[in-house]
Amino acid sequence: MTHRITEVSEGSIGEALGLLPGDLLISANGHEIEDVFDWRDMLQSEELTLLVRKENGEEWELEIEKDPFDDLGLRFESDLMSSYRRCSNNCIFCFIDQMPPGMRETLYFKDDDSRLSFLQGNYITLTNMTPHDISRIIHYRLEPMNISVHTTDPDLRVRMLKNRFAGEVLRYLDDFYRAGIHMNAQIVLLKGINDGEALERTLSDLYRYLPVLESVSAVPVGLTRYREGLYPLEPFEKEDARRVIKTVERWQEKAFREFGLHFIHASDELYITAGLDFPEEARYDGYLQLENGVGMSRLFLNEAAEALSMEEGESPAGTYSYATGLLAAPLLTRVSEAVRSRFPGRKNLIYPVVNTFFGERITVAGLLTGQDLIRELSGKDLGEMLFLPNCMFRSGEEVMLDDITRGELEEKLRVPVRILGGSGANLVHAMTGRLHPEDLDLTHGKYEA
Repeated sequence: MTHRITEVSEGSIGEALGLLPGDLLISANGHEIEDVFDWRDMLQSEELTLLVRKENGEEWELEIEKDPFDDLGLRFESDLMSSYRRCSNNCIFCFIDQMPPGMRETLYFKDDDSRLSFLQGNYITLTNMTPHDISRIIHYRLEPMNISVHTTDPDLRVRMLKNRFAGEVLRYLDDFYRAGIHMNAQIVLLKGINDGEALERTLSDLYRYLPVLESVSAVPVGLTRYREGLYPLEPFEKEDARRVIKTVERWQEKAFREFGLHFIHASDELYITAGLDFPEEARYDGYLQLENGVGMSRLFLNEAAEALSMEEGESPAGTYSYATGLLAAPLLTRVSEAVRSRFPGRKNLIYPVVNTFFGERITVAGLLTGQDLIRELSGKDLGEMLFLPNCMFRSGEEVMLDDITRGELEEKLRVPVRILGGSGANLVHAMTGRLHPEDLDLTHGKYEA
């Protein structure tokens, strides 16, 4: 297994050795490099021997003496130094299978890679892993591992993931537990399939992994309008969500008594669907599952309340607008009303945007498109400026899911558009007219407030 060097940093050890982009790394200290974790481990050595093949075919053996944490200044074709592992399942609830045609190719890639679980917090199903992979995770202490469990009933898991190995690989949870590899888990809930008694079994089975298993999230399945030919699934209604929350809160009480943690957490969407307020901050155990939409609303409201409590004096008058998904709109409205009670001269307009691109059941802001915004906001009073949350845009860019840019939105809606950071404090600063430079999401461009 070789790795092509794509960049050699100026002034680095690699440059001093005569390494160039295009050279191939063959081995380090006599061992092949399987991925970036092998490479990072080798770099901690004070003495390092590299075997490199130059572009002209020559092979160089380079003996290096260095400080243990000195980097060589080399970049490779892939940050993982390995291909990303594709998902080997055909889940009956897969969101990517519900995507419309004609979008960017990267949006259709199904990853299921334990390295990305450690590096980026992605969730994995374990179905494409081998005992060798498990031993590497344990050896390198790649924790926490984030695991899509969904159910601990082996036969049901096989049916849900449509993978004949989906049940038997649950034994890897035992390996992680014995090795003390911390884990988080998620359960995507399918109405009438893995809720009810199946959920009770799953929570009972997972309970024995506490406290090495630090948290579990229960999240309702996302259903787009592109489901023709797919497994028939139904959305959770109010009473369905309330039953799930009742189960979750019962297990929380048991876990907190015995372990001092709450173990299982229902997503914000379930509380909204149930018509219930979010739990207090202490119930989220430090917000371990924010990326799964668990506790995000409580954190947002608490941040907003704290930021508003620190605002003093007068607020400049004006009218400003904020667009978001149906799920978050009530939160923005709550913050807006609190701001108005303190600063009546400031008019903040909240626009909930229906997602017609993916379907009305998709209510999160991060899956809205430029088409949705233009359709919903054209002709509306948008005031002096429109604020949009950074989750609507591709990371580091001003481009939405359907490739419509911030500039195009400004042209179509005839109003300046600003990309706002995602915290409650960011929103309060915008709503009170006290924007800080860090409130505007600088990864998407620097704007005048």
